[in-house]
Amino acid sequence: MVPAARESLLDAAYTALARRPWSAVRMVDVAAAAGVSRQTLYNEFGSKEGLARALVRREADGYLAGVERALAGGCGDPRERLTATAEWTTSAARENALVRAMLTGCWSERLPSPTLMAVPSSSAVPAQRRADGPLPSPGDLVALVRDRAVAVLNGAGTLARPNAPELARSCELAVRLALSCVAAPPAEGGVAELVRTALPRQLTA
Repeated sequence: MVPAARESLLDAAYTALARRPWSAVRMVDVAAAAGVSRQTLYNEFGSKEGLARALVRREADGYLAGVERALAGGCGDPRERLTATAEWTTSAARENALVRAMLTGCWSERLPSPTLMAVPSSSAVPAQRRADGPLPSPGDLVALVRDRAVAVLNGAGTLARPNAPELARSCELAVRLALSCVAAPPAEGGVAELVRTALPRQLTA
């Protein structure tokens, strides 16, 4: 199957999930919404569980792509890039129930809740073999965002390497502050004010 068709099926599954609990989402309806046969859907994902894993994997990848965009933007100030990353994290969690569940570990009964461990995969589809691999836990996502932020900010020449431990702490702090705002939204100022207040004024050597 061409990648565009796989994306259409995942889009259809995501739309169906927004309308009804995952337990009520039917494979035949997902296939019909994407304009393919049910057999094609099963050939691509193997099962409803495989579809769930692929959907979770895609939403995780989308969240991490947004992190990359946030880190790449701004004026080059590390504090502002980390603030943008924290803001993206809270907005993504607010708008996407799967991202929220992945970041917090709280999976409601409406959502699919695939095991985070890898499952046996006999799929000939590379994307599905990846989806059948390990899915990220909240701790995994924090580490991925932290490590990517460290790499980007170091590579941007904004920080000398002797201060790398401080940068790593600051990156993780920004992510964890964002997660606290996901769980308990701040009354005023939002996550940006919290992050700017908490981070060191200068993230330079």
